[in-house]
Amino acid sequence: MASKRSIISFLSFIVVVLSFSSCLAFKEKKLVFYLHDILSGQNVTGVVVGGVKGLSSSPYNFGTVIVIDDLVTEGPKPSSKAIARAKGLYANSDLKGSTFDLHFSVVFENQKYNGSTLEIQGADRYLQKKREVSVVGGTGHFRYARGYAIVETVTFEGVNANLKFSVNIRLD
Repeated sequence: MASKRSIISFLSFIVVVLSFSSCLAFKEKKLVFYLHDILSGQNVTGVVVGGVKGLSSSPYNFGTVIVIDDLVTEGPKPSSKAIARAKGLYANSDLKGSTFDLHFSVVFENQKYNGSTLEIQGADRYLQKKREVSVVGGTGHFRYARGYAIVETVTFEGVNANLKFSVNIRLD
């Protein structure tokens, strides 16, 4: 009799655990977008706000800080459909000048995710072909987002860059 009770209690416990664990299931989402960072020429979207040489500091010098309001598109060309703006800053945080520390919000303006944000943060070792940064949060459709983005340079001309972000996130 005691063993039947033990078996029934154990099975009941398993059912409760399995029911609870299904409530904790995460939704996974993948996004790809392109960020157009323009520091010189027409339609500038990023400006140096400080550095060792003041406002004339190069983004490639340690200590330079750049504030951005960059166009984010569906495709690699700036003429591709606009879906968001990347708003925030990055700083050159490497004594050798080869790493940008990224801190910005991707603020979606397209119909599907309008007003939602993704928060990007991390070390962008921009001389590497592929690098990884963190997705540390979000709002709206991306509330409680956590994950990572693989960053690849599409084009790099002087101080202007076109970056591909392949984002993998989990949502509660």
